[in-house]
Amino acid sequence: MVSKLLNVNNKKITVIGAARSGVSAALLLKKYGANVFVSDLSSTEKIQEYLNILRTNYIQYETGLHSEKVFDCSLMVISPGVPSNSSVVLDAISRGIKVISEVELAYHFCPAKIIAITGSNGKTTTTSLIGKIFESAGKEHVVAGNIGVAFSSVVESLTENSTAIIEVSSFQLDHIEQFKPDVSVLLNITPDHLDRYDNSMEKYSASKAKIFKNQTEKEYLIYNYDDPVISNLVCDSKATLLPFSTKIELEKGAYIDWVNKKVILSNNEEKSVVIGIDQIGIRGIHNFYNSLAAILAARVMNISLNSIALALKDFKGVEHRLEFVRELNGVRYINDSKATNVDSVYYALTAFENPVILILGGRDKGNDYTKLKPVVKSKVKKIIAIGESANKIKNEFRNVEIANSMQEAVNLAAGFAVTGDIVLLSPACASFDWFNNYEHRGNVFKELVMKL
Repeated sequence: MVSKLLNVNNKKITVIGAARSGVSAALLLKKYGANVFVSDLSSTEKIQEYLNILRTNYIQYETGLHSEKVFDCSLMVISPGVPSNSSVVLDAISRGIKVISEVELAYHFCPAKIIAITGSNGKTTTTSLIGKIFESAGKEHVVAGNIGVAFSSVVESLTENSTAIIEVSSFQLDHIEQFKPDVSVLLNITPDHLDRYDNSMEKYSASKAKIFKNQTEKEYLIYNYDDPVISNLVCDSKATLLPFSTKIELEKGAYIDWVNKKVILSNNEEKSVVIGIDQIGIRGIHNFYNSLAAILAARVMNISLNSIALALKDFKGVEHRLEFVRELNGVRYINDSKATNVDSVYYALTAFENPVILILGGRDKGNDYTKLKPVVKSKVKKIIAIGESANKIKNEFRNVEIANSMQEAVNLAAGFAVTGDIVLLSPACASFDWFNNYEHRGNVFKELVMKL
């Protein structure tokens, strides 16, 4: 396989970030003849498993700093965890070095059709659900991207007959140039990661909109009709538009008929019932949006309504997203560690009728908790504040206890809970103060709950 757009043979290329995405990018580049150098600010101990892979493949690297050597290149590839406004990126750009994201690199080597999914919330669920539908239909595919499998690690397993279903974050979209999905999915845009966008919703939204910037009328843009930010953005798209809504009946797209409790696929005069809403395996209004988006993506790729319906019935959600852990003494414990922004927590709380003890906090990304206050007042009996944002949370809400570890948080929550209550880890914050990532945070929570 030869890159369709990018010649890397004998080129000096620096990869910033030596974790999952960075190492995958480095291996892909090395295979196609590039002279690769990898640099990561982390300590050697923290990323030892990834450094072992680089060492085995004779790829040079450095840790603990970005030395002058990172600029001895014609191309810089950055991992999603590297902020666009970091000094190493800004310095490279000022020196005239081209900077691209790992997802852009992988795109150049991808022979398959691409469905790309982005949004502030629901990306992982929607990506996984589309994968489940493809699996139900027996279609050749891979699920990758921001979901935990680097896009660059799977491109070589793809053919022209397969489909890459990839979750993409705004960080990955910040440095694309030619990336053009056959189908792009834009779920929602709400405040998130504003610390990396100068606290500007406009900059954050513009980053999300890059998912369709290279699309033409030959490609499809599936979007949330009910999201005012998105409805405004898609006016600039040249792609064929397919909206979805839970609020109105659409002439073309997917929507919910609340009277008959059905999901409807509409193509002007022709309307098809996909599934009854009570048959969908994942609950909550946010998951109805995710399901509508997945249905449209599958139909664009000619998957039958029967295969779609079967997958929607069978799909029970993803790990760390409203994941049931156990019931003990009549108390249910729910792991929603993937809720790293305020809107995710809002949707999580609206999914429950029973009183909630909420474990909230971590590394704050410029959160405004105003939206949460009414739902917290009506649903939450106690907040356990954790991590760097604990004091901010205590100042924002009433009835807050601060825990200095996840162990203490779980113990406090269990102590406050009575039969019928729900203990919910739904942090609204990044995990990097106490944990490696949200998966690590969720797994620690689950382990502690199982030991109660």
